[in-house]
Amino acid sequence: MFEVVAFWQKLHAKVVALGSILSTLLGLLVFGLGTASAAPNWTLDPSASVLTYQSVKKNTIVETNKIRNITGTLSSAGDAKISFDLNSVDTGVDLRNVRMRFLFFETFTYPTAEVTAKVDPAAFADLPTKRRVKTTLPFHLNLHGVTKDLEASVVVTMISDTQVSVASEAPVAVHVEDFGLLPNIDKLQQAANVTNIVPTASVSFDFVFNADGGKPAAVQTVAASTAEVGPVATDAAKANFTDEECLNRFAVLSRTGAIYFRQASARLDAKSRPLLAEVEGVVGKCPTLKVEVSGYTDSDGSPEANKALSERRAKAVADALIADGVPRSQLSSAGYGEDKPVAANDTPKNKALNRRIEFSATKLAN
Repeated sequence: MFEVVAFWQKLHAKVVALGSILSTLLGLLVFGLGTASAAPNWTLDPSASVLTYQSVKKNTIVETNKIRNITGTLSSAGDAKISFDLNSVDTGVDLRNVRMRFLFFETFTYPTAEVTAKVDPAAFADLPTKRRVKTTLPFHLNLHGVTKDLEASVVVTMISDTQVSVASEAPVAVHVEDFGLLPNIDKLQQAANVTNIVPTASVSFDFVFNADGGKPAAVQTVAASTAEVGPVATDAAKANFTDEECLNRFAVLSRTGAIYFRQASARLDAKSRPLLAEVEGVVGKCPTLKVEVSGYTDSDGSPEANKALSERRAKAVADALIADGVPRSQLSSAGYGEDKPVAANDTPKNKALNRRIEFSATKLAN
């Protein structure tokens, strides 16, 4: 949960870093630091850049994590954009990575976050002589379908005439409620069985930009020398998952609550499509496992009616997956009605938790 909040802060920091780098690069171009006659564009170097975030859970436990896959550009006109692949969240543990992706960021619907900024080169007029400038930069952060105007304090350093570093001067605090993510912290707490996740994270970053066509400096940057810096393979790049990875993904996908039906009906709502597509991808990369689609209801109504409804809903999900290409031999469905509740059926919120679709996997018979 804290990882999620921290990640938000990290995104804020990245945005700030992006704005700083863009401004710096523009300043370099405008004030004649480039070797080319025309002002170049700039590209973020993902192998030399780093973004870390710290989150707090149980009030005192601090965890430090990263977002690994970052891309960015700065145009000669001063338009900056940095994108973060939220599927590259790196907590050091696969199960925690999956929880952050599916429960907090909901990457099946919002796979990326983006920072944009307009850089004013006049703010960096002294950079060619000072080689290092501190400033506060405004930026726009788009996360989870919400865009906010933010600002951050950054340090811009000229590594060479064709390479610039933009780093956070101090950790940036990011508030998850600003992006509609507060309910997702509840999901993380329930999945990880933890309490008191702080809904604010601290993000630090060091982004390196190279001038297009320029030769990177031989100087080793702090970011480049940091362990586990740079891009990482995400699920999309993997041919198959290990059995443990499969089980982790099915367990977490079962907790998303992102499969929707019309009231008292087994008809799938179109809003279910993003998660169903994610499930299809996971099943396809777990060829040795058979997946049961299980349906559950709350306790409203008779037990007999609830069991029948849960069976129809589970079958509807399995049929949708099969229609999209999942082998029938890898799927089964079952309905358990109001059995096995995950919460007391005493409030609308708890009843909603009990109305769910789960995915469980076992080895295919030879």
